[in-house]
Amino acid sequence: MANSQQTPSHPGELKDVPGWFPPLDQVLFTWLLEQQETEGIQGDLLELGVYMGKSAILLGHHLRDGEKFTVCDLFEGDAPDESNRAEATKSYSSLTRQAFERNYLSFHDTLPTVIQGPSSVISKEVSPTTCRFVHIDASHLYEHVHGDIGAAHDILLPGGIVVLDDFRSEHTPGVSVAAWEAVLNRGLRPICLSTQKLYGTWGDPEPLQEKLLAMIKERDDFGLSVQMAAGHRLIRTRSQGMKPPPFPYSRHYVEPVPELVPAPASAAAQASVRPAGRGAGRSRTRRIALDLLPPVVTRAVRRSRAAKRS
Repeated sequence: MANSQQTPSHPGELKDVPGWFPPLDQVLFTWLLEQQETEGIQGDLLELGVYMGKSAILLGHHLRDGEKFTVCDLFEGDAPDESNRAEATKSYSSLTRQAFERNYLSFHDTLPTVIQGPSSVISKEVSPTTCRFVHIDASHLYEHVHGDIGAAHDILLPGGIVVLDDFRSEHTPGVSVAAWEAVLNRGLRPICLSTQKLYGTWGDPEPLQEKLLAMIKERDDFGLSVQMAAGHRLIRTRSQGMKPPPFPYSRHYVEPVPELVPAPASAAAQASVRPAGRGAGRSRTRRIALDLLPPVVTRAVRRSRAAKRS
């Protein structure tokens, strides 16, 4: 991830919130959360690393009665070690808790439970087997991501979904190592891959994969490839001109003022300004030229023209 500027005002739409949450992942988040709702899966939501709140705002929209949403981020707090401190200074210097809360409350009436601190504290704050969906987007350092994945394993309900951000970015090799280590050695099973995130479960991914493949085949804005690796079916998705899914406007949304288009002039007005035709112009020119000739010559020209017309 690269740094991004803080929003100067309240966002009117989700796209106004800074962050790295492309349409492809917005579609996948929405579809997976709706699948859980359709299947009647109850459980809490958790996000580690929120930045300005873009993905948290979408997650909060899927929170149902009796469920709890928890977010955890350092914000402007102290990092637990020097490496994490350097990472936060480089990529998230503009992040403040106030900015996150302002953005989130633009779309929702109440805040989630906000834990300001390193993601390593989450196991003490969220009880085991309580969450149905966990999004990990905090530190990119291997040791921290390894710990976040372990915490997610304990916090998730059986069959719950974990999403690992930046698992394949060239500047986040620590996430890549931790993610594939979890797949090869820690029982994590991929559901699908996007260009930015790995979606997985410690349950059986095949039922969701079959439904996902059926959904993708009905759309023309998904790129798709399916590969086998180390006994895992890897469904790779990409965007082909994909648009974000519909999402409610914020309470600060202002309807754009349509551009005024000048009304067409009436036929009479157009006629009054229409230039004369070529023939009319020549007749007027000829009349002016005849007026300049001596009367005797003028009469002779007019008689000659009259003779030609008869």
